[in-house]
Amino acid sequence: MNILIVGSEVIPARKYGGTERVVWYLGKELSKLGHKVTFLVSKGSSCNFATVLFYDHDRKLSEQIPSTIDVVHLNFMPTESIQKPYIVTIHGNCNDFREFDLNTVFVSKNHANRFGSDSFVHNGLDWDDYGTPDLSGERNKFHFLGKAAWSVKNVQGAIDVIKATKKEELMVLGGHRLNLKMGFRFTPGSRIHFYGMVGGKEKNSLLMKSKGLIFPVLWHEPFGLALIESLYFGCPVFGTPYGSLPEIVSPEVGFLSNVADELVSEIENVDRFSRLQCHNYALELFNSKRMAGLYLEKYLKVLNGGNLNTRPPKLIEKQTEKLLEWK
Repeated sequence: MNILIVGSEVIPARKYGGTERVVWYLGKELSKLGHKVTFLVSKGSSCNFATVLFYDHDRKLSEQIPSTIDVVHLNFMPTESIQKPYIVTIHGNCNDFREFDLNTVFVSKNHANRFGSDSFVHNGLDWDDYGTPDLSGERNKFHFLGKAAWSVKNVQGAIDVIKATKKEELMVLGGHRLNLKMGFRFTPGSRIHFYGMVGGKEKNSLLMKSKGLIFPVLWHEPFGLALIESLYFGCPVFGTPYGSLPEIVSPEVGFLSNVADELVSEIENVDRFSRLQCHNYALELFNSKRMAGLYLEKYLKVLNGGNLNTRPPKLIEKQTEKLLEWK
């Protein structure tokens, strides 16, 4: 099968990256399975296992799709008619009543259900790139992983929860002690450590030293790569029960609550979770090979003339509050 994966980002991911890493690993797995993969992505991209074409935003997308392509996998909503069989993966949230394409795929069951759909594929990563974690070494801090400047990620909630414990410490991966993007915000505290936006080996090294992920998001998280990365490194997840979290974080590998005091209590009993169980859980359920297999099923359906949804997905209920409840 000749597969064209279309995205608006530069691949491979330069630092943390989200969508970039997912589409990269998807293409890599499809290539391993014997399919011919072509990326149509932003200028500056490169790849050693697939053909790379640069997406020209000033031209129609349909004009840039090679005639040899069998199926197109878009990672953003098209604004024009696509003549080839295609699917569209939506990676983020929207809060309006636009109609999505009949061939839309969401990234979690919750993500899909909020738009009246049951079409979804969980993200997966190539764990070979992450190495084998040390699951028995000493660990003395927790971590927050995400873009701290986004209020929905609730870094302040993570900080407050850690400060409410007797002696636990927090590594903030994705933020700075002094933040001027949201006005003047300075975070004091000797138990809170900031590392800025980290990726690759530096991020992996920090996760390998962590006791667990603090993830009290205040929105419906579509998926959350931070969840599965942390689990892979043996870190249980302590977060809020919003979006994808209840389907990704089982009681065996984490605890969910929007009540800060309840999270504090569970964090102080982190040793009840097995690092090995967390690691194996991510390894088995959220790998890129599994993701590729599920996407191949979607490709075959549209190649055979079917649609992935019976009607255009559309948001069922608009969120009126800026942030979800946090007590």
